[in-house]
Amino acid sequence: MPTPLFLRIHPSDNVAVALRLAEIGSVFDGVAVAETIPAGHKLSLSPIAVGQPVIKYGYPIGVASVAIPAGAHVHSHNVRGNLPEKLSALRFADVAKPRAAASSRATDTFLGYRRPDGRAATRNEIWIVNTVGCVNVASEKIAAAAHSELATPGSGIDGVHAFPHPFGCSQLGDDLGYTRKVLAGLARHPNAAAVLVLGLGCENNQMKAFLEFVGPQAAERIRWFNAQQVSDEIESGVEAVRELAAYVRQFKREPIPASELILGMKCGGSDGFSGITANPLVGRIADRHTAAGGTVLLTEVPEMFGAERMLLERATNETTFNGVIDLVNDFRAYFQKHNEPIDENPSPGNKDGGITTLADKSLGCVQKGGQAPVAQVLPYGATAPAGLGGLALVQGPGNDGVSGTAMTVAGAHMLLFTTGRGNPMGFPVPTLKISSNTDLATRKPQWIDFNVGPIADGTNTFEALTDDLWKRILAIASGAEFARNETRGHREIAIWKDGVTL
Repeated sequence: MPTPLFLRIHPSDNVAVALRLAEIGSVFDGVAVAETIPAGHKLSLSPIAVGQPVIKYGYPIGVASVAIPAGAHVHSHNVRGNLPEKLSALRFADVAKPRAAASSRATDTFLGYRRPDGRAATRNEIWIVNTVGCVNVASEKIAAAAHSELATPGSGIDGVHAFPHPFGCSQLGDDLGYTRKVLAGLARHPNAAAVLVLGLGCENNQMKAFLEFVGPQAAERIRWFNAQQVSDEIESGVEAVRELAAYVRQFKREPIPASELILGMKCGGSDGFSGITANPLVGRIADRHTAAGGTVLLTEVPEMFGAERMLLERATNETTFNGVIDLVNDFRAYFQKHNEPIDENPSPGNKDGGITTLADKSLGCVQKGGQAPVAQVLPYGATAPAGLGGLALVQGPGNDGVSGTAMTVAGAHMLLFTTGRGNPMGFPVPTLKISSNTDLATRKPQWIDFNVGPIADGTNTFEALTDDLWKRILAIASGAEFARNETRGHREIAIWKDGVTL
């Protein structure tokens, strides 16, 4: 049976998405294509008058800016966004649709590390966290030397890694607070069996105050010093890591319930296929995982604008419901404080790929959360409570680096990062790149871990690919396989800046 030329996602939609290039004269659902429509872009299925909503995913993605005849190419030349400046007052009793969370008797396990505080880990690494950007190069040199010496095959140490950043000095108030939250979250992450904190000595992010922010740590797990106070910071750093190595080697992989994994769902470089192939597949993983008691994280709050109702309907209680409203309204106010329109999205690459408005992007983005119950809203820099379960929304912008880092700091053991245009970025934890289309996976095999293009090609099913991706997740969590970001050395962080720099 030939693959359809277009996909109508929801029965109420008045547009359909081209699964491949549609030439003039092609016909879908009785509608003749009046102009060439690129793959991932939209076809009008009926006339849409000026000011009338354009419906995709069953929700409005904007309104027609000019009259759109049936068979036309629907995109930014004839559609404009119409998001409100503030999410109007909504009540839990009127919007939420409480339902019993899906449950599963799944007994899947992975081979992970059990930390003394009871948390699970997927990697047994030593992380170098520097308090200030002035010692970035020193931290990288220490990591490279220690990794070469200590993280050898069979050593019991999966890696020694540093995460450079430009902050930590000349920052005040919330600006410094955001930096401390992220760096402290990294220092506490379970994948870091041990941590070296490297400072300079004169920065605003002073060592003593930062260590208090990190909180109590086992003496065997942490070392720290300021570079200004030693004769050779590289030698001192490598020696400190050697001291930590003995502690790290005591941890061995053991079977751990897969429900203890925390998965962060991320997208970047999206295209018109992201919301119909890769993101829905990741959403199925979210449903499978949360049904077994697992925790899933979702962030990129500006990319929830226009899709809030899909999340509000799944809030598990009134506190969480109101937290979601505050989350999106606070972000709207953040844009307005800086005199920026809330619709200044999608990016040029998104538009080239067929995404027309922010609501169009958002409705595709939130597919990554599946139908999982929304259990909690977490502020930026916070850590998800152990055993939370369900979907947690994390405060953070859409920027790939900042949002990926925020979910890592929140405790994600692994990020599932969907992309339609391609992105080589990786984070401190395994970052699986999931392609929305086969062309990208073919062109960039060094970036892509998993291809969902066969959904659009009509050569595979969501059910089969969900099983395949889940097996891949467990294999990577167990250390039997490694994500592309790990094998290629893409381990980055980015810190959200919102405040005063001196």
